[in-house]
Amino acid sequence: MIPIRKKKKTLKVTVEEMRNFAFAYVEKYAPSRQQLRTYLLKKYLKTSAPNVKKQDITDLIDIVLSDLEKNKFINDQFYSESKAKSMIQRGNSINKIRSYLIHKGIDDEFIQDTVNKINDENSDQDFFSAIKICKKKRIGPARTEDNRSLFYKKDMSLLARNGFDFETSKKVMDIEKDDFLKIINLL
Repeated sequence: MIPIRKKKKTLKVTVEEMRNFAFAYVEKYAPSRQQLRTYLLKKYLKTSAPNVKKQDITDLIDIVLSDLEKNKFINDQFYSESKAKSMIQRGNSINKIRSYLIHKGIDDEFIQDTVNKINDENSDQDFFSAIKICKKKRIGPARTEDNRSLFYKKDMSLLARNGFDFETSKKVMDIEKDDFLKIINLL
């Protein structure tokens, strides 16, 4: 049996291979810069030869990422705005959106721009998002009148876990059923 020799990868081949992995990942998931960096780092730390240094891999990843940003394949500003818009449609609070974007590695500047844009479009966005959560989870004003007082604490804690502050949660919980239905019809 003839042993199979592995060819040593040159730097140019590794960069091209890394670009191809990055293109495939971007096409499938539309990630942020930090998500793509993490993906590529994990991929190459698993498969790389033992004689390759981690610093060399991170330098190559930075080269590939800057090339992708230059060609506008990844854009953290666009990622931030699009994720925030989809999360608002689902009824998430601004605090939850902010923490999600921080977790994904988006710059504070982009996060602040996105939050300011949300507040400019609708100054009371958290209130309407809390209304959507109440409708979706059937809590607060969506409950029948005789059960509302029994589940008040539980509903308030659910709104708090979704990132809404106390004032907004209290304001939503104190809405009458008729007003709630009118607001739902407007949304």
